Amino acid sequence: MKLDILAFGAHPDDVELSCSGTIAKEVSLGKKIGIIDLTRGELGTRGSAEIRDAEAAAAAVILGVSIRENLRFRDGFFLNDEKHQLEIIKKIRQYQPEIVLCNAVDDRHIDHGKGSKLVSDACFLSGLSKIETFDEKGVKQEAWRPKQVYHYIQWKNLTPDFVVDITGFIDVKVNAVLAYESQFYNSDSKEPVTPITSKNFLDSISYRAQDLGRLVGVDYAEGFTVERCLAVNDLSKLV
Repeated sequence: MKLDILAFGAHPDDVELSCSGTIAKEVSLGKKIGIIDLTRGELGTRGSAEIRDAEAAAAAVILGVSIRENLRFRDGFFLNDEKHQLEIIKKIRQYQPEIVLCNAVDDRHIDHGKGSKLVSDACFLSGLSKIETFDEKGVKQEAWRPKQVYHYIQWKNLTPDFVVDITGFIDVKVNAVLAYESQFYNSDSKEPVTPITSKNFLDSISYRAQDLGRLVGVDYAEGFTVERCLAVNDLSKLV
């Protein structure tokens, strides 16, 4: 299956928190989109890897994505090395996305910046034909390099290079996040408190999207940073 967009997240829920409004909008436009989580989030304070697996599957249904997979890298300890790059290259070559979305270039959690660079480097290397990879059936894969790599914004308020209007899709985004019942605010929970379990954090999903929307004159938006200059063919098409 060829995908139009492939979104990577260091942990299950990274994609939902950061760019699921964009994904829901693109799905509504007929795009084929996949999500690949690098780890199972097994070091998370709340819940377990098995619970996160089920929550990720539920979120994928809400978003309507074509595939969701997990590479089962070690949470907190995966590296940007040849071994991990090759696993991502195999997925890029398998699904041949035009666009890759990945973690923030700089963030509070060390896995986010690390995952960002790992995926970005793998996207480049995937286009080199002398790097040989094989699919699950042992068939040699063709080189493939995505046309664009965009980094979504996470905990830190990084300045976006562009924003996507997600007005009309904020409810889908919030519902996808709420699929991770073990991870976020619940007044009845007896689990330990973490930076992402407060009501303020849960509310921030909407109010941060509102603030980005305010800056560009829409109700809700999500921001992204880029690795190279964006080009436009027609100034009148810019919102």
